[in-house]
Amino acid sequence: MTLSVKTIAPDFVAFDEEGKRVCLSEYKGKNIVLYFYPKDDTPGCTQEAQSFRDNYKKYEDKNIIIFGVSMDNQKSHKAFKEKLNLPFQLLVDEQGKLTDLYDVAGGDYSKRVTYIIDKEGVICHIDDKVITNTHAQDILEKMS
Repeated sequence: MTLSVKTIAPDFVAFDEEGKRVCLSEYKGKNIVLYFYPKDDTPGCTQEAQSFRDNYKKYEDKNIIIFGVSMDNQKSHKAFKEKLNLPFQLLVDEQGKLTDLYDVAGGDYSKRVTYIIDKEGVICHIDDKVITNTHAQDILEKMS
């Protein structure tokens, strides 16, 4: 399944770094940034997560929800989140179900791709040319 702009974002149920259930459809009415990244605690993924962390207040002020997703396990996500003091949830995708659902499989990891999902649950932007250290600012510009 190849996803594209103006298609309904596939619904999912996943669990975050604390084991809390997250269902995408429960966030209808909110703008969502769903960013897939290859691996916790690697240089590029750290830069990208820090970019979202450092701009989190701007996202919060615009009522935008951020979810990071990789195929790492809950323990890895929890350690990564704590180490970087991330204020948003990291979704566990150990089996690669979300990675497959969102067409970002890259073998044993997720490709670095970000989806912006509007209040109606429609994909309104896809970014697969991520510059990790400015990614959060780049996405905010697309949402303005």
